[in-house]
Amino acid sequence: MAEFPTRAIHSGQAPDATTGAVVPPLYLTSTYIQDGIGGMRNGYEYSRSANPTRDSLQELLADLDGGRAAFSFASGLAAEDVLLRSYLAPGASIVMGNDVYGGTYRLASKVHVPWGVRLSTVEMSDLDAVRAALAQTRSGSSTRSGSSTRSGSSTGTGGSTDAAAAAKTVLWIETPTNPLMKIVDIAALAEIGHAAGALVVVDNTFASPYLQQPLSLGADVVVYSTTKYLGGHSDVVGGALVVQDEQVAADVQFLQNSAGAVSGPLDAWLTVRGIKTLAVRMERHSANAQRVAEALVGHPAVERVYYPGLPEHPGHDIAQRQMRSFGGMLSVALAGGPAAARSFAESTEIFALAESLGGVESLIGYPSEMTHASVKGTELAVPENVVRLSVGIEDAGDLVADVEQALTR
Repeated sequence: MAEFPTRAIHSGQAPDATTGAVVPPLYLTSTYIQDGIGGMRNGYEYSRSANPTRDSLQELLADLDGGRAAFSFASGLAAEDVLLRSYLAPGASIVMGNDVYGGTYRLASKVHVPWGVRLSTVEMSDLDAVRAALAQTRSGSSTRSGSSTRSGSSTGTGGSTDAAAAAKTVLWIETPTNPLMKIVDIAALAEIGHAAGALVVVDNTFASPYLQQPLSLGADVVVYSTTKYLGGHSDVVGGALVVQDEQVAADVQFLQNSAGAVSGPLDAWLTVRGIKTLAVRMERHSANAQRVAEALVGHPAVERVYYPGLPEHPGHDIAQRQMRSFGGMLSVALAGGPAAARSFAESTEIFALAESLGGVESLIGYPSEMTHASVKGTELAVPENVVRLSVGIEDAGDLVADVEQALTR
């Protein structure tokens, strides 16, 4: 098998058969001529169900993560929602980390809990606590975050009985976490999850498939916001699931088509374009973030630097074992408290104050009021002195100088 950078450029990207164009064409079409009633050409009838450009992206994603199938959606949260609705039913359970992305927690707690799914949060680095949380789901009791007793029926996407669907559990892992960069052992958690009969899901957005391969470590499903490192240029919104189990893949495919939150062909084409440079970008993101993190360590204005590439970072050894490198994301706790954090976030010149992450340009954000505002007042609330940096691929010296000048404002 070819190495990752080669597959990122060529998998699913055969030259156009008609013209020989090296870049496959963008299929901006909603429908397809049929050869008689019910006579689809090569499986295409309507672009919600299938589109050649989206298919090329899905083939590429499945290959890069080593999955059975991949599915591309209009956003990362759309991908998460389809996965949860296709697998769970009222009475089923989700066990997730106590510092997952705020949007993921909002989706689970504000959409799926009212539907009847139980939600528990746990410190994922505490393996015994994870075992206990999973054991509670099997006993039918809820832990934190509030459980709903609203009744309902199964969606029936996989033909399971209501009772069987309600007994299911999803173990939701995020590593590195957003924004405190916690690292957890995917292989160990996958073993624990499978022993409890749970579907093991890993949000791999921060690492990307170049830096981390969750399926090879035992996960069942990988989730991405393709808006971030996969697209890589802050010009497209999307999400994806990469699935190993045949039945899970069939259920996701059914709901992807039935609910319709698919990525459009232009979004898929832009994401493919971004993935072609993923390997070289992630190398530069990682190298730059390491430089910035090391420059911030020991700075008198900085209380703590959260970056897995630092030897003192909790989980550094695990990250060394399961990641190719440490990625482009880091967070900083300011010694001067919330006021200092706000000032820092608003004083950089190269780092742009903006939502999102993973683009070629450097971004800075204040999670408590921006990306994680939805979890304020909960266990997942981000400390108000924390600032998150998405380190881009600009010159590393310029980036270091920018954060240093911002700390002196």
